[in-house]
Amino acid sequence: MTDLRERETADAVPGGVPGGIRSAGRAGRVGRSRRAGRTAAAWAWGLAGILALALLWEGYKFLAPADGVVIAGTRVLPRSTDLAMPHVWDMIARLAEPVTRSPSAQPLWLVVLLAALTTLGIAAAGWLVGVVVGIGLALVMQRWRIAEWGLLPWIVLSQTVPLIAFAPVVKSWGSRVEIGAFEWQDWMSVALIASYLAFFPIAVGALKGLQSPDRIHTELMQTYAAGYWQTLVKLRFPAAVPYLLPALRLGAANAVIGAVVAEVSTGLQGGIGRILIQFAGQASGDPAKAWGPIFGAILLGLVAAGSVALLGAILKNYRRSEESA
Repeated sequence: MTDLRERETADAVPGGVPGGIRSAGRAGRVGRSRRAGRTAAAWAWGLAGILALALLWEGYKFLAPADGVVIAGTRVLPRSTDLAMPHVWDMIARLAEPVTRSPSAQPLWLVVLLAALTTLGIAAAGWLVGVVVGIGLALVMQRWRIAEWGLLPWIVLSQTVPLIAFAPVVKSWGSRVEIGAFEWQDWMSVALIASYLAFFPIAVGALKGLQSPDRIHTELMQTYAAGYWQTLVKLRFPAAVPYLLPALRLGAANAVIGAVVAEVSTGLQGGIGRILIQFAGQASGDPAKAWGPIFGAILLGLVAAGSVALLGAILKNYRRSEESA
């Protein structure tokens, strides 16, 4: 009895809080501070990378010859003239100016933002289709090994098709789709092409995640008389989250790329891809203007990838701990 009291006294802290609870609270605070520190470091490194890129741009423009670096009659580095490489501050200042000389013209940043939102909506639709198709294929390949042997090589091979040549074909096929009162829209062709690029990393990542549980864990589920669907929901899907989140992020970036390229190839109006071509044709008279849509496309990719990060925050309980990573 005396030994029991001594152990209870040793485990207690002022205020009557057990030492184990105090240790758990301290560990939680340390974990939160570490996560906050990693987040701040990530933002700092990201801003440092942008600054370094701007300094590299201006440094090359200042040091390189106007005609670029030419070796043996071949230009290996670009020209550094204002027409080819506007100053960074000129490109940023151009965003605040009207897109045309018309008195009622909107500022360039607003035109780029509206176009980026249009493309973002189309890319999001393509990404959702890619998620459904990719996870569906992963489930089939995980369930039947013969399906993995038969499907996976074709899934990999599908990504070798030139997208610029493929996009007009998809638009042509889509225009012939007639299902009752349903009418195929041009943006659907762009979304379909975006899903074509998005499903590949999702299918591969989901397959690897679904196959990741150890044999001892699957055998444990069998001892509990758990069926396929119970094992899938309780074991395989939670184990797949650390693999699936990067795949979803990559799929989102691919969907944006597919949407932009498809807009260029199909001639869809209103998106960022269209104004990229339009403003590039005006670069000889207004070189800084052509970089506005490029900045918009970069921002579009960051928003798409960042949106998936929100999904990662929701599923944080299924992510690997730092010790097991």
